[in-house]
Amino acid sequence: MGRVKEDYRSLTGPQKAAILLLSLGEEHAAKIFSMMDDEEIKEISQIMANLGTVSSNIVERLFVEFADAISNTGSLVGSYDTTERLLLKSLGKDRVDAIMEEIRGPAGRTMWDKLGNVNEQVLANYLKNEYPQTVAVVLSKIKADHGARVLGLLPEGFAMEVIMRMLHMEAVQKEVLDGVEKTLRTEFMSNLARTARRDAHEMMADIFNNLDRNTEARFMGALEERNRESAEKIKQLMFTFEDLTRLDTQGVQTLLRHVEKDKLGLALKGASDGLKEIFFKNMSERAGKMLREDMEALGPVRLREVDEAQNVIVVLAKELANSGQIVISEGKDDDELVY
Repeated sequence: MGRVKEDYRSLTGPQKAAILLLSLGEEHAAKIFSMMDDEEIKEISQIMANLGTVSSNIVERLFVEFADAISNTGSLVGSYDTTERLLLKSLGKDRVDAIMEEIRGPAGRTMWDKLGNVNEQVLANYLKNEYPQTVAVVLSKIKADHGARVLGLLPEGFAMEVIMRMLHMEAVQKEVLDGVEKTLRTEFMSNLARTARRDAHEMMADIFNNLDRNTEARFMGALEERNRESAEKIKQLMFTFEDLTRLDTQGVQTLLRHVEKDKLGLALKGASDGLKEIFFKNMSERAGKMLREDMEALGPVRLREVDEAQNVIVVLAKELANSGQIVISEGKDDDELVY
């Protein structure tokens, strides 16, 4: 194998990283590798395999440079803003905007990977305003199960137009694919990244949902004294176990198929009679009888254990609602609560 050039200045960043990792030893290098993604590991590994013999002078200079760089920066703050400012010093604004959109958007290395992590309802709402040919290209690039869910949410006539184009679609030219990808990147993903930042009240509602009842009541009471408006917003956004009364029959039955029976029995110990009845009437007579017997056998239970069981089921209900398997209404005929 060839020897790395003695001219330290000719080393690339990835080469420096490879040399540094080799110098750290197996144990420390393994910890760093565990924090990398597959593509990074492949790149560094390839470079390592082709380094050949590295002179001690290069290794020494690399460590000196690394130590100087770390010691001169003081404390480090990594954020979207600091990263963007750093990139702007060496790259053009358009390229920086594209990079920041990539890292702020849904997870995934390519545009098509990212689309696979976008909720199908959100994606369908965007695509229904595009040309059928564009939608056909997009659906041909994402996973079949995800594409099927998106297709099912499109208006029927429009969906048929898309299907016909997919059936007659030949190999997509690279220029066309690049054009679609660029449009998605600039018009859809960038907007999605900007709107993905959660409202502070929604975040606090989720936190309050995970508090035990006594702590929740204490904090809510204190918040009402300081800012009644915020407290009311959080209350409206909170989703509790009792809110499962807003499920329709199909939703309750879907939830029953997914929930652990021991958790359900414990959770219902602290539920209202109305909510208990909703669950029991959606079960077979035999299953209902067994659940009632299990609940009686539990005897007195700690409130904390009931809260924990109810929270597990609430989280499950949110996940099922988010995936479109159940619908949690807000109590209005023309509205739904989507998580």
